[in-house]
Amino acid sequence: MKGLKENFQKPHILIVGAGIIGKFNAVELSELGYQITIADPTLDKNSSSAALGLLMGNIYQKRNGRSWILRKQSLELWPKWIKLLQEFNTELHIEKPLIQLTTNDAKFEKLKKFVNDNTNQGLEILEKDSIIIKNINKIFKTKNVKGVISHKDGRIDPQSLLDTLNVYLKNKKINFLKDEIIKIKRFNKKWIAAARNNNEIKTDAIILCNSLNAINLIIDKPHKIQLKPVLGQALEVCTNLHEVNLLSLPKHFNIDGKNIIPLTKNKIIIGSTDEYHEKPEENVFEKLTDFIENKPSWLSRERVTRKWFGIRSRPIGEPSPIQKNLENGLIICTGFYKNGFLLAPSCSRWVANELNKYFI
Repeated sequence: MKGLKENFQKPHILIVGAGIIGKFNAVELSELGYQITIADPTLDKNSSSAALGLLMGNIYQKRNGRSWILRKQSLELWPKWIKLLQEFNTELHIEKPLIQLTTNDAKFEKLKKFVNDNTNQGLEILEKDSIIIKNINKIFKTKNVKGVISHKDGRIDPQSLLDTLNVYLKNKKINFLKDEIIKIKRFNKKWIAAARNNNEIKTDAIILCNSLNAINLIIDKPHKIQLKPVLGQALEVCTNLHEVNLLSLPKHFNIDGKNIIPLTKNKIIIGSTDEYHEKPEENVFEKLTDFIENKPSWLSRERVTRKWFGIRSRPIGEPSPIQKNLENGLIICTGFYKNGFLLAPSCSRWVANELNKYFI
């Protein structure tokens, strides 16, 4: 990566928000020589900690427009990031492949057409008699599951990734401020950020990665940005039935928008991001398991051992995510309501390019 010019005073950048987007920006910019401060009152207790880490890029069916460009860039950048971060965690990797399934015949026909139209992309239609389909039907007591496999997509363990990023940032002596930024203003070509504890931080630029709270900091500015909350939630189910071996399932897969990750022989995670609320409704179990018409005995509300959620933001009236240079030195990068982990590399590259226009 190209660094800042020699003998050039390192610009100080404040990143508001310590989720996956904020941390990726911190790593990218520190590699370029910027001085970084990350401010977040919760640090590691944000929506990123509730993510499941599925990277659905190559299997994305829309192959044009901004959304596909961002995915394509991230797919190219992820191997470089893995190599960089493996210096701090040799076990960090993307577990491939990724399997996308459906119980809907019309959706399956679209998936088949997509695979047939995109040959040499690592995509494969799963036959009804494949061992993968057989095992899923056996465990979930279904007969109508069908889908495709993407050999180039996969999953990265979200907590392992976040922990590795923390180790990297600590090694780089990144300054963490565990406080909430409540106001920002421009003053003499600098940015002043006021924290709730009455501290003020003077920086050369500010990057807003704090999801829904980002718009609270630009409310006095003439920037019409609207966000709505989206609830990402997951639950862990544990069964003690000897005849059920959840490890016979794929390591991670998706059925009609529900992400499924077997953890052990008798423990599994089911998650999804599709509710426009800030608090889970009472029927979380029913919503996360509605892909099965007649649920097997091991999959019941009584066997839920843990459940959690995280609030993401989705733009209103414009595509996701929001990536805008609002004015000199004020950048907003938020609205990754479903694809934060996948798109983090392309996001941080875009932010770096925007800042380099001013400082290099």
